[in-house]
Amino acid sequence: MAGTITDIQMDGIQPFCGHYIDGRYVEDEPAFDVRRPSDGVVYASAPNADADVVDRAVRAAQAALASSGWGTCAPRDRARTLRRWADLIEADKEELGRLEAIGSTRPVSEAVAWDVPFTAEGIRFFAEFADKHGGDVAATQHDQLGLIISEPIGVVGAIVPWNFPLVMGSWKCAPAMAAGNAVVLKPSEMTPFSIMRMAELAVEAGVPAGIFNVVNGEGHSTGDALVRHEGIGKVTFTGSTRTGAAIMAACAESGIKPVTLELGGKSPQVVFADVKDLDRVADTVSRAILANAGQVCNAGSRLLLHRDVAEPMIERLVRLVAQSDAGPTWLANTNFSPIISHKQRDSIERVVTGATQAGAKVLVRGDLQNASDGGSYYAPTILDKAGSDMSVVRDEVFGPVMTVQRFDDNDEGIALANDTHYGLAAGVYTSDMSLGLRAMREIQAGTVWINRYGRTADFIIPTGGYKQSGIGKDLGRYAFESNLRYKSALIAID
Repeated sequence: MAGTITDIQMDGIQPFCGHYIDGRYVEDEPAFDVRRPSDGVVYASAPNADADVVDRAVRAAQAALASSGWGTCAPRDRARTLRRWADLIEADKEELGRLEAIGSTRPVSEAVAWDVPFTAEGIRFFAEFADKHGGDVAATQHDQLGLIISEPIGVVGAIVPWNFPLVMGSWKCAPAMAAGNAVVLKPSEMTPFSIMRMAELAVEAGVPAGIFNVVNGEGHSTGDALVRHEGIGKVTFTGSTRTGAAIMAACAESGIKPVTLELGGKSPQVVFADVKDLDRVADTVSRAILANAGQVCNAGSRLLLHRDVAEPMIERLVRLVAQSDAGPTWLANTNFSPIISHKQRDSIERVVTGATQAGAKVLVRGDLQNASDGGSYYAPTILDKAGSDMSVVRDEVFGPVMTVQRFDDNDEGIALANDTHYGLAAGVYTSDMSLGLRAMREIQAGTVWINRYGRTADFIIPTGGYKQSGIGKDLGRYAFESNLRYKSALIAID
């Protein structure tokens, strides 16, 4: 590609129908079709792993831990292997990018230039924790030695969503494996293939066969069997709040085990009256809802505007979202994603229709240029006069739909930001840093951005929500530490 991203060809991409267990591909009977969201075409089939297949994967993970010494080897050796894995992923970015783009919402230009390198760098980040985190010596009386010892949990069950398959896969498996655990991962049934290639590269890098396994299937069957398996020591999941609650219940019913849950969001963007560069703020605000067509857990879907800046901000936003260069994910110039499925697109439309029937006003509905026939596209939409009791304001839409609400003073703006049962993220825009810091303190969200929106590549900053947006953290040292258990030891000194 010589530094440029070009269109990719669909011909020749024939994903494997099966699983990746114990270092090899395992065939299984097709159970459902997998469609390309860009044009609705069935391009592959996937299996639905039953409890026996899940059991096989978990037992392979347990056997690999017992025989390979992955969790007990010199931590620096484990880190070295993980870094080799990251290097192979990055070197394979064109193939991984093709697999990611063909069947997901990720345009190939973004998959190759961002998703794959970000995945590799995340693995490198957690690899460095392997030999830089240990236990503690406790303060005890003089004739006793108190130790707090960290140990791997064992086998971690991971379930990842369809919106960023590779990235979310690395967020789950990298900290778990760096801490010395094995992983059985279930991708979304809508995007099952790129993670299997990622697992294959792990073995090629020297990760022992069975340490990273992938089982494909639907959540209500394969996912449920995975979280209930007695051999799973911890569950980590990213997805909807409803499914997260079901996973918590399943874990409690089948044997107590820790969970990390990054769940839904309805994140506010609060624009205070003192902002100076409205063009810059409008650009940031619009990207927070247009990225991946709004199919992002922390999408900034609730725009809260001080009345003094509301009209000029709305005027700018309408221009920015009026046209989006939508198209198939395999075309290099596509910069606006399709919706993952017709079902999800129709769900978005029902929410918007319900809001307009209840009195919300459509300020703009973008013109989708170049959208392919049969694809699941939804034009970016901004709704004004949406009441706080409307579903479009209360519930996660997971699409390119933003609501506008106005406030008259700073206290009201912060109160509106907190008027949600979610608490994943928030954005604050102000020229007064004291106000920005106050808002950061008072807004009930796991992440608050000031005069920006969205993550950087600083993996040390954790992500995770308050309230109904989840439990625990991905990224940062907290993610690594959550994949360890701690043993206390007290030794008498004669």
